[in-house]
Amino acid sequence: SLTCRWLVLAAAAQAPSRLRAPLRSRDTELMAQALRELGAGVEDAPGQGDFGDDWVVTPIPFEQLRRTAADRGGELPERRIDCGLAGTVMRFVPALAALVPGRTVFDGDAAALRRPMGPVIEALRGLGTEVQELGEPGRLPFAVIGRAAVPGGELSIDASVSSQFVSALLLVAARFDRGLRLRHDSPGGEGVPSMPHVEMTLESLRRSGVAAEAARPASWSVSPGPIGAVDLAVEQDLSNAGPFLAAAVVTGGTVSIPRWPLRTTQGGARWREILPSFGASAELAEDRGGELGTFTVTGPRAVRGVDLDLSEAGELAPTVAAICATADSPSVLRGIAHLRGHETDRLAALVAEIRRLGGRAQETVDGLRIE
Repeated sequence: SLTCRWLVLAAAAQAPSRLRAPLRSRDTELMAQALRELGAGVEDAPGQGDFGDDWVVTPIPFEQLRRTAADRGGELPERRIDCGLAGTVMRFVPALAALVPGRTVFDGDAAALRRPMGPVIEALRGLGTEVQELGEPGRLPFAVIGRAAVPGGELSIDASVSSQFVSALLLVAARFDRGLRLRHDSPGGEGVPSMPHVEMTLESLRRSGVAAEAARPASWSVSPGPIGAVDLAVEQDLSNAGPFLAAAVVTGGTVSIPRWPLRTTQGGARWREILPSFGASAELAEDRGGELGTFTVTGPRAVRGVDLDLSEAGELAPTVAAICATADSPSVLRGIAHLRGHETDRLAALVAEIRRLGGRAQETVDGLRIE
């Protein structure tokens, strides 16, 4: 989540940035390639990370691309972006493509074509950008017709399916002519899931020198202005730490993870609350310097069942469900109905796999019950 946000901000910035120890995965590699298609430079540079090089990002040359488009007399270049299964690519990049002259087609893996994209498409249209739907309405594939400028202003969207619809617009709104005042408005009154991810977006914007703030009810504002370059180390992915921590919980063993951020907007920070609810002990010991620590989890003699609201950290649900399957009493996971709309229906998948292992699980209206 953080690596993709920093890549987008760096591509829209005023000067080159360096992202140190970024997460290297299929999703982030697809994001890097998408930004290259829009004109950014994303180059490997030797660094101190354990799992790959740093990335040096040269921003998209917006002014040069505008002049080139004008010289061509309105003829638009064509480009194609492969989103794979990455929600961040299919939802974050279209708003950026609206600022780049040309016709940009977004497509992805077969499963990606089932993911909801309607709020992104309607938001772009609401901001004056032409979007051509090339398949099922509200789904990939579609094409964004960039005209080098987006007026911005006020906009309402329904982000009850994913917080990514909010982040997608906020990330590049500083480049809109009038910035953006964005409001979430759901016909059914549902809130925005995974709200810590929106705070993650706002904090990333502020670290890039952008004036961005949240208001109540669910609304946000981003002022127009430059996006500053950064040179920073990307936080480790705390969601990805989950399976290793879960191993300690279900075996009664101990796992320690170094370089754990003491302050973070990541949903994975909730491991500190979630794992003790199973009976495990969890301790975060501050390292020298005050920004990072070592997170140590020791499993209990017996894993107890839980009743958890995971609406703010739905990405942790698969690992949490796996722990629940080993507990000595039933568990209920709530607030995660939106996981049905991910790269697969995650609730159905978890029920199917727990049952295949001999466990008992069933879907509820907004989550899971696991015995």
